[in-house]
Parts: sequence; structure tokens; C-alpha cells
Amino acid sequence: MGTAHFYEYESKEQAFSMLDDYVASGGNMFDTAHQYIDSESILGEWVEKSGARNNLYIMTKGAHPDDGEPGPRLTPKAIEKDLMESLERLRTDYIDFYALHRDDETVEVGEIIETMNEHLKAGRIHAIGASNWTHLRIQEANEYAAEHGLIGFTFNSPNLSLAKCNEPRWPGCVSVDDEMLDWHIGKKMPLFSWSSQAGGFFSGRFSPDVMDNEEMVRVYYHEENWERYKRAQKLAELKGASPIQIALAYVLNQPFLTGAIIGPQTKEELLSSIAGSNIILTSEEMNWLNLKEDVSGKIR
Repeated sequence: MGTAHFYEYESKEQAFSMLDDYVASGGNMFDTAHQYIDSESILGEWVEKSGARNNLYIMTKGAHPDDGEPGPRLTPKAIEKDLMESLERLRTDYIDFYALHRDDETVEVGEIIETMNEHLKAGRIHAIGASNWTHLRIQEANEYAAEHGLIGFTFNSPNLSLAKCNEPRWPGCVSVDDEMLDWHIGKKMPLFSWSSQAGGFFSGRFSPDVMDNEEMVRVYYHEENWERYKRAQKLAELKGASPIQIALAYVLNQPFLTGAIIGPQTKEELLSSIAGSNIILTSEEMNWLNLKEDVSGKIR
């Protein structure tokens, strides 16, 4: 469950209710970030209130370039600052999955890996990963770790969705392309996808002639995505599902371990995502949805 928009809720109790429903439905992992400020604090208050920290998994992120003091932030000082403040907000003494929120390719990977391993050794972090890094930089970092007897990145959190981005949704963001997808398949590195449902592109709220959402138009509106939407509609009819559930299933049916970060605003949206997570897609259906081959005659 993504928590980025909890600060927009009418009250923290509304967020608490959503978290309660998620756990009652079997969920146990949460995505947040130091940059989310109040939302991260709301999650931490709920975790403490639940008394179930040992049964929950938290992924938070730090060292975002637009979070805090100006200047480069992929530094030991900024990483430690963000991590310690996140621990305080989350009311815990460890983070299960800690990701660097953006990359800065002017920084040598060795310094980054050394810094992250210090926090691993101290027990503040249990696993380290990258968010919005290219696979080439992740590979470089992990090669450094292997050469120096250190722990490298064990997960990645870019954008992966059935709808492909025309351009980054936010500055510095990375979306999975064919090259990164092949790399993940080969490395079998787990991937936690943000905007896994493409901001609701498959919800039915958008169409080529509805242009009132500037961000959606800029990022997702193009002919191939509308064709993907049509195919998701067709497959949804055949499977007794909805197009947005098919889009979620696309993320979760990759040939390597994936997680889809969801951002439901209502219990109905939460239950829809849970149902979508149980849909099985064949490799032919996956390729057809993603316009990789015309196997329409086999989609029944």
C-alpha cells in the first residue's frame, strides 16, 4: 500500500481506516518516503497504535534531491539525516526496505554502497534498494559491492505499468523499458512498482477526448496506450474483471518477483486491487496486452 497521499485525507482517522482495511484483507507491506513528511508520520502513528510492527514490512525512501537543504543530497550526511528522521516519524528502530529515492550519477557508487552498508551493519536497515535508478547504475553498484565484500541493492522500485510513459511523470523518475525488463528477468531482482496502475489510466475516467487532466495527458496519452486500454477492456470482459484489474495483473504476472504499489482512496478501490492481484495472465496474454505480438485469435 502506498501512503504518499495520506496527508490529503480529511483526517488521519480516515487513513487509519484504510490501513486497517488493508491489513484485514491480508496486506502487510507499506511504501512511504522521507519526502512524504506528514504521510510518513501518519503511517508511523498507525503502526505504533497497531502494536504489530514485527508483522509488518515498511519500505521508505530517502536522499531525494528536492527534500531538505539545497545542493546534492546523495551524500552520507543527507542519507543519514533522512534515515534517522524517517525512523523517528515511523516510530521504529529499523526499516525493512530502504531505497534511495533518486540517483545522482555524479556520485561514485562505491561511496553510496559503503554508506548504506554502515546502516545495514548498525541494524537500522534490513535491505537496501534503489528507486528511480537505471539498471546500469544498479549493476555498477552491485559489482562494487561484490568486489568489496559488501551487500548490494537487493530490490528496485521504478515505474512499471501496462501504460507506457511519454516522459517521466516527475523529474528524475525512471520507468521500465524493454532493456530494463530483460535485465530484471535475467537477474531475478525483485521490483516494487510505483504508479503500477498508471495513475488510474485504465479506470474509465480517461479517454482521448477528455483533456482536463494535464499530467495524465502529458504522461500517458498516446495511440499505443489507448490500444493497450482497448485490449485490457476485451480481456477484462473475458475474465469477468475490470480493465484496471487487468492492468494490475500485468505488473504482477512478470516472469520475476514483482510487487505493485497501490494507492486506493476507498475500500472499494482496495478490494478491486486485491481481486486484480489474483488474476493469472498467460505469457500470450501479457504479450498481447503490451502490443508485442498479435495473438488476438488465441485470446479467449
